[in-house]
Amino acid sequence: MQFKNPEILYALLLLIIPIIVHLFQFRRFEKVAFTNVQFLKNITLQTRKSSQIKKWLTLLTRLLLLACIIIAFAQPYQANINSFTTKNETVIYLDNSFSMQAKGDNGTLLNTAVQDLIEHVDENETLSLFTNDLSFYNTSIKAIKNDLIQLSYSPNQLDYDVVVLKGINAFSKDKGSIKNLILISDFQQKKDGLTLQNDSLVNFRLVQLHPKDKGNISIDSLYISKNNVETLELTVVLSNQGTPIETLPISLFEDNQLIAKSAVTIDNKTESIFTIPNDEAFKGKVTIDDASLNYDNTLYFNLDEKERIKILVISEANADFLRRLYTDDEFDLTIVNYNELNYNDIIDQNLIVLNELKNIPNAMTTSLNSFSDDGGSILIIPSNESDLSSYNQLLNTFLLPNFSSLISTEKRITKINFSHPLLTNVFDKKVDNFQYPKVNSYYSLSNPSFTRILSFEDDTAFLTQSHNVYAFSASLEEDNSNFKNSPLIVPVLYNIGKQSLKLPQLYYTIGTKNTIDINIRLGQDEILKLDNAEASIVPLQQTYSHKVQLITDEYPNTAGIFEIKSQDNVVRHLSYNYNRNESNLNYINLSQVTNSVKNNSVASAIDDIKSTTNVNELWKWFVIFAIAFLIIEMLILKFLK
Repeated sequence: MQFKNPEILYALLLLIIPIIVHLFQFRRFEKVAFTNVQFLKNITLQTRKSSQIKKWLTLLTRLLLLACIIIAFAQPYQANINSFTTKNETVIYLDNSFSMQAKGDNGTLLNTAVQDLIEHVDENETLSLFTNDLSFYNTSIKAIKNDLIQLSYSPNQLDYDVVVLKGINAFSKDKGSIKNLILISDFQQKKDGLTLQNDSLVNFRLVQLHPKDKGNISIDSLYISKNNVETLELTVVLSNQGTPIETLPISLFEDNQLIAKSAVTIDNKTESIFTIPNDEAFKGKVTIDDASLNYDNTLYFNLDEKERIKILVISEANADFLRRLYTDDEFDLTIVNYNELNYNDIIDQNLIVLNELKNIPNAMTTSLNSFSDDGGSILIIPSNESDLSSYNQLLNTFLLPNFSSLISTEKRITKINFSHPLLTNVFDKKVDNFQYPKVNSYYSLSNPSFTRILSFEDDTAFLTQSHNVYAFSASLEEDNSNFKNSPLIVPVLYNIGKQSLKLPQLYYTIGTKNTIDINIRLGQDEILKLDNAEASIVPLQQTYSHKVQLITDEYPNTAGIFEIKSQDNVVRHLSYNYNRNESNLNYINLSQVTNSVKNNSVASAIDDIKSTTNVNELWKWFVIFAIAFLIIEMLILKFLK
């Protein structure tokens, strides 16, 4: 037992006063003469003995009465920890990702967690609470009750290491306080698992909420599988984590009007194909019916009027291989001889290819520099007869390594930067037995510190990049290299052309960085914005002379089809969908997560924390005992004869 005001216990010394009063009788007895006391002797002895018992009982009750009053003022308590001298802090992470839509025993997992927090956390207790998109610091459940009730699902789930770091940072710097970090989630399995480091200052509690049914059907993706003159074939990919379904309805809408409907049989994965016109814009969505998770039952997409990427090839050699790569359905290709170049044509292009030029004049370097600053892309293919001085002047302008000298040695192109944006998703796996192309001569480079896309077997660069400028270190003429006949040339040069103008795709994923180029010329102080029925957003954008580059990341944060507007004019459409990672209902086995305490419910976690920090106030009991002893004393004085 401990005391909040232990100094008051010195008052117990005052209990000696009633003892002194009872032990020393200050009232003297007076002798009275009586004729004959023979017959009263036994009665007198009995009365004196009863009086002594009554006095001692009265003394005892009074001592206990005063002692209880003094102890009550000292405020005694019992606790496992010194709660009056140690500060207790609580930080709660509440996962509101889409997977928390799954149904538990009492509704969705998120709603169950919210109700348990409201019911079991003391409404005036100071705490901090954060979700995937909201934070409430040094507040109380009473203050944020309405926010919790209206809490919506977030399209982005924080990584577990970010959650732990954010939770630890929410605590104060007081090293003497007891810190409890509660993580409430379904704990979906991710690439980076949950690891908790042993922390002497923070107590980790993991509350894993389990859905009743782990089955879920989702629309994973959509792509154009066949492109004809009149029609397009759209392939929809679906996945199933539950029991096989013989008939799953799937519907295609255009502007909320049902266009087509079909049914598929799905075990694990399946596909469904729809056909739409190829010569007109299409704002569509594909839907299925699934009661598990709602967010992944709809996928939005759109097709606008086709735009072609403008490519200008300035050549002094055969450029027919570029005609085969940059076809008329996607590219507007122009090939001009070096001597016939009109410099005014450069500014309107998206990609400039310098094909085997022997010399690059200063005027061209100046024009290309302005073109690059204006958002254009450049591809440099040198000649074996190149004037190194003029080339190096151009390369210096774009911070690319200089050509030192021409080395006539055969080299194989064996190293591929698979993670480079040009080659992302090009290969299913890293290739080891690839038929590598080769060169008979190449230019050695002066500076090795730059981005390499393709390299020779000795790690010397073959294709380098600096921002939006690409440069080969060898001629691609057939007498010098067989790279034109290699499978590598198609993804490399094709993607350089495609990325020179990032035209809108069928759809984009919310929460990832998306870069979109819009072919439009804006006036001064004009901007583009994204509009739909629910939101109006001004995305991050950069204006060039012939295009506007939009960058979207966290916003928009709702799925749907948005209009790109310049003032009140609709320029194009963009479709956004939620990331499908939350559709995978596989969960972490928390028994393997060390340095933490596990709870099956929010209520049990809160109750456990209360029990470890609970203070059992005893002063009320001592007040009750004091009253009881007072009553006992009164009864003794009245009824004990």
